[in-house]
Amino acid sequence: MAAFTVIDHEELTGSVASWTSTTIPSSYDHLLLEVSARQDGSYHAVNCYFTVNGAVDYGNTNLTASTSTPASARAAGYDYIDVMHTPAASATADTFGAISVWIPNYANTANFKPMIMRAASENASTTNAQWNLALVAGLWNSTAAITSITLDAYGSDNFVQYSTFTLYGVTGA
Repeated sequence: MAAFTVIDHEELTGSVASWTSTTIPSSYDHLLLEVSARQDGSYHAVNCYFTVNGAVDYGNTNLTASTSTPASARAAGYDYIDVMHTPAASATADTFGAISVWIPNYANTANFKPMIMRAASENASTTNAQWNLALVAGLWNSTAAITSITLDAYGSDNFVQYSTFTLYGVTGA
């Protein structure tokens, strides 16, 4: 049976441009990041940027829906993974989106680091581009162990008060 241990948890008491966890020990099998967030930019759904160890060189394949027609895309050689959206100031008031990032074998130093990400930018709207769903297969092209994770808000935006970030260490899964 899998055991989930909270490594880091933060509920924002004000607005911040980014969240980082630098307290990641190598003693777990996998990592799970769960985020409930909203940004203050004047959009309905807006990107945020995911990185590990402050490093570059990511690739990803994603399936997204923000219209009645889902789309798929691939990217390589980026400085971050940016396909995860959160609601922003133009979305339904007090609505937060959900982001989940699973990182198996994060402390392994023999292989690149795969990541599975899901995001839902909620909004009480059926209008195209005012909501977003995403499923992402990401890859950090490094054999280094992951020791820190950062999630940055879009551009000059901020994550708003009550956004939460919880990082779990997972053993036995």
